[in-house]
Amino acid sequence: MKRLFLLAAFILSFIPAKADEGMWLMMLIKRLNGVDMQKQGLKLTPEEIYSVNHSSLKDAIVSFGGFCTGEIVSKEGLIFTNHHCGYGSIAALSTPQKDHLTNGFWAMNKKEELYAKDLYVRFLVRMGDATERINSKLNNQMSASQRQDIINQEFKAIEKENNENGKYTVVVRSFFNGNEFYYFVYQDYKDIRLVGTPTNSIGKFGGDTDNWEWPRHTGDFAVFRVYADANGNPAEYS
Repeated sequence: MKRLFLLAAFILSFIPAKADEGMWLMMLIKRLNGVDMQKQGLKLTPEEIYSVNHSSLKDAIVSFGGFCTGEIVSKEGLIFTNHHCGYGSIAALSTPQKDHLTNGFWAMNKKEELYAKDLYVRFLVRMGDATERINSKLNNQMSASQRQDIINQEFKAIEKENNENGKYTVVVRSFFNGNEFYYFVYQDYKDIRLVGTPTNSIGKFGGDTDNWEWPRHTGDFAVFRVYADANGNPAEYS
């Protein structure tokens, strides 16, 4: 029996595994796996997921505070995110008299919403491929430090070229073990307000232990709203 098990394990180790899972860069979906995703049942086209010139799914997903994600679920800027993502802001808005972590909070109208100071959400405006540009300045004769210096210089130049005098936040990253480079142009909105949160006993039920288990039995959500000016551009809190 042991010999049969080892033989089966040896044979299975040579069977190629299909690795379609993981996170994909949105601008590469059409090129890499858009057709396969539709064969698996995806109803959206690659353009409906990511488009620079038209509304797409990318416009509804935000970076929440730079450390979490959120999704826009209404035309009035309502954001759903995790309770643990909004935890710091909820705690900062709490007082001994109004402990929103312990008791929860629900704004019955927009006037009751609470401004979350120092919180922002970041929308992706567009992505760009800087691979050819950066790789053209590198060669195999360079030391690791020389190579990194040139990459850093190009990162700074790309950020400056695309931020439109500070209107946008630009982030350049390397991918695929440093063989490809992409930049991301974001727009930050800083008038974010707490709309609702369950009590801590619901939103943080199970704590960090259950956070990594499935299924989970917790109401790990919080609701915020992003505000903009009349033209949809970022605005200061007022």
